[in-house]
Amino acid sequence: MTKFSDLNLNPKVLKAIEEAGYESPTPIQAGAIPAALDGRDVLGIAQTGTGKTASFTLPMLSLLARGRARARMPRSLVLCPTRELAAQVAENFDTYSKYLKLTRALLIGGVSFKEQEAIIDKGVDVLIATPGRLLDHFERGKLILSDVKVMVVDEADRMLDMGFIPDIERIFGLTPFTRQTLFFSATMAPEIERITNTFLSNPERVEVARQATASETIEQGVVMFRASRKDREASEKRKLLRMLIDGEGEKCSNAIIFCNRKTDVDICAKSLKKYGYDAAAIHGDLDQSQRTKTLEGFRDGNLRLLVASDVAARGLDIPAVSHVFNFDVPGHPEDYVHRIGRTGRAGREGKAITLCSPRDEKAFDAVEKLIQKEIPRLDNPLKTKDAPAPKEDNEAAKESAPQEKRSTRSRRSEPKPKEPTPQPQRNEPRGEKQESGRSRDRSRRDDKNKVVGLGDHLPGFIAMSFEERKAG
Repeated sequence: MTKFSDLNLNPKVLKAIEEAGYESPTPIQAGAIPAALDGRDVLGIAQTGTGKTASFTLPMLSLLARGRARARMPRSLVLCPTRELAAQVAENFDTYSKYLKLTRALLIGGVSFKEQEAIIDKGVDVLIATPGRLLDHFERGKLILSDVKVMVVDEADRMLDMGFIPDIERIFGLTPFTRQTLFFSATMAPEIERITNTFLSNPERVEVARQATASETIEQGVVMFRASRKDREASEKRKLLRMLIDGEGEKCSNAIIFCNRKTDVDICAKSLKKYGYDAAAIHGDLDQSQRTKTLEGFRDGNLRLLVASDVAARGLDIPAVSHVFNFDVPGHPEDYVHRIGRTGRAGREGKAITLCSPRDEKAFDAVEKLIQKEIPRLDNPLKTKDAPAPKEDNEAAKESAPQEKRSTRSRRSEPKPKEPTPQPQRNEPRGEKQESGRSRDRSRRDDKNKVVGLGDHLPGFIAMSFEERKAG
């Protein structure tokens, strides 16, 4: 079995690895580290949780052990799609560089520009950043990328999914052509092929698992959910989630609950709190300090349920997550693999349960097609008391509803029976000025003597009175 000592890493890096408790590299590390140390471009493809971060962290530290950075000119650059992943990469650098005199800077949103600029001005060996904040510093004239020797794109496919293609292309253009480039990703989409063909030079392709596969230690299941009524779908789905959590009992020591939309993340977290569950939300619209505090509480075991958007689906190393619940089926099937990859890490057992409503069935079929496996169907513990109305009754209700509305509207528009309102002449133009006070009073007196509403059948005595007048 290969050990880290066989990979020609810097002795000080090996010492830090040993103190961290690692002896043997994972397959992706064993394949990528030697190629990176030889100065070759690397394209690493492996499922999440296999140690991709150390695959570029360890060789970078060994390559940067000699030399010194100049002000505003970092020697290496690591691009990450999210703030949380960038912060985790920074933690890895701190762990493995404890015996090296190397500096690093973390450029992410939610942190003061002045604090970051102060670190950059001193010169940094390793610059870890999200694309947006990196370009902000560059446009301010506070950063020069012409001295970058090693550039890493972590979770490359997620970068592309989040719309960072223009930013990445621009950043590549700001770095030297002679740089060494390392691409690491969990899936290999066609767009990644195009990017790698453009920016990587004869890369060493290291693929240690079939594309978009889930770990065998994860037990998967799906509950096919159908609401009793359309207007009750959201509340019944949240009730189903609570019943699934309760059904797992003590086995569910902690869990991550994924929602597709940020609004659903907030609603789901508030609903769980309302029913006495220890839950908190995390998504891109929250302040960085709040996101960091929530993640630390979840890592430390002080928080049981973490309700998250896909911002937490990629690359976050949260150990010992027992369960993952997909409150929504992800729109991209690759995201399913990354979501459930938060559990069952480092050989541990985990469980992933997905809630699938009728409108999500097409997306769920795409997930099963991607992983080339049928996900077992689980029994729905939710027994609704209110059964949906029969189809015929629903159609009848739809047909009768417009008539009832029209009748209600006509009753409201009927004039009061006390005083009949005189109707205007047809040839009278709209908007004509109202009559004066005297003429209005005179018309009211005349109206009292008028015969109104006798229809086609007239009493005989009235007809006789008119004939007598005509004869006279």
